[in-house]
Amino acid sequence: MKVSSRILLPLTALALVAGCAPTFEARVSRFSQLAPQSARSFVIEPRDAANIGGLEFATYANLVRQQLIANGYAEAPSAGDAALTVMLDYTISAPREKVQTRPGSIWAGGIGPGWNPYWGRFGGWGGGAWGWGGYGAFGGGWGGPWGQPEVYSVTQYNSALALKIMRNADKTSVFEGRAETVSSSNNLTQLVPNLVKAIFTNFPGNSGETVRVKFDPSQPSKPATVRPGR
Repeated sequence: MKVSSRILLPLTALALVAGCAPTFEARVSRFSQLAPQSARSFVIEPRDAANIGGLEFATYANLVRQQLIANGYAEAPSAGDAALTVMLDYTISAPREKVQTRPGSIWAGGIGPGWNPYWGRFGGWGGGAWGWGGYGAFGGGWGGPWGQPEVYSVTQYNSALALKIMRNADKTSVFEGRAETVSSSNNLTQLVPNLVKAIFTNFPGNSGETVRVKFDPSQPSKPATVRPGR
């Protein structure tokens, strides 16, 4: 199909518009057996051994450290002194770009996340691969003359952050959580801090519950909104 350059929204323009979105939304799932009076000293380690000693990992681990301390936990001086080991991982998918059509009008356009009932899966903590479900898109476009189909472009990245907390005394998992979002940006330095905030909103959450967490990153003092997810 030949696409007219007059009505195709350039991918660069789409990214600029999507980048102006004031809110961040993530889907968060958590499973917890954290006891309120349990031992609360921790160390943070990367799930991916390639991140050991990395400055980027240390930056994101510090965000997790701050959230844990704010929730009443205390960092242990060494792994041998810690009651808990926090495993941290984060990733982003390759971009997916599509040209799509829909019934046209004089002008039509829009940007926004769409959540599909299909939920991408994480691989097992024992070494499975990260898997992705195609569950959202950012898109926009201009319509042609009245009645002509609207042609628009879609670019999306799926990014995710996962936490697993192990009780060192018996190597039992006491918390597993993941936060996942779709965006027009692949900038992890912006995405990971937002995913960390999302996964710690109302931490540790209700075990087995999936929620959508939404907030404005430019207003850190404004509480996030939480609603049921799927």
